[in-house]
Amino acid sequence: MDQLVTLNRRELLKTTTGLLTGWVVAGSPLALIAPGRAWAVDLTALTSSEGTALMSMARTIAPHDKLDDAAYALVIQSVDGDAGKDANTLKMFKGGLASLGASFAASSESERVEALRKIESSAFFQTMRVKTLQVLYSNPIAYAYFGYEGEAFSKGGYLRRGFNDLRWLPEVPAEDSGPPPAGG
Repeated sequence: MDQLVTLNRRELLKTTTGLLTGWVVAGSPLALIAPGRAWAVDLTALTSSEGTALMSMARTIAPHDKLDDAAYALVIQSVDGDAGKDANTLKMFKGGLASLGASFAASSESERVEALRKIESSAFFQTMRVKTLQVLYSNPIAYAYFGYEGEAFSKGGYLRRGFNDLRWLPEVPAEDSGPPPAGG
């Protein structure tokens, strides 16, 4: 027989503080690899509004208009994990978000850029910048968006796996290529 799990308000709040949700855009690279059309990220240290503001910050730091929010949500999930492990990190993020103001996420891109320029030397901004670049560009969602097939070592290298399949670069004339390497 199935057991019904009941949580009181306090237990629920201990497990999830915030939630980021969204939809996968049809026809996007993520739609090809995502198991479903909806996504959600549970936040344990940050609230939903803080997560939304941080996602706007990550999108402003690394803007890719057609990259699904799910890729940026992975950045926020990582930030939330760090904040949940260390009280000083959580305090830094909450203080940094407070300095940006409650309307940051709803602001125009130019207003967000200006707000971030004012705090770019802060530990909050630098931590968020590094985390955004590390997590955003090392996940399969971004790989699919950018057409990156991932590391090649475990798959036998690039030589026989599309080494020369870039369609966005012009062909190089043979006379400009130089002689082949010795022993190759």
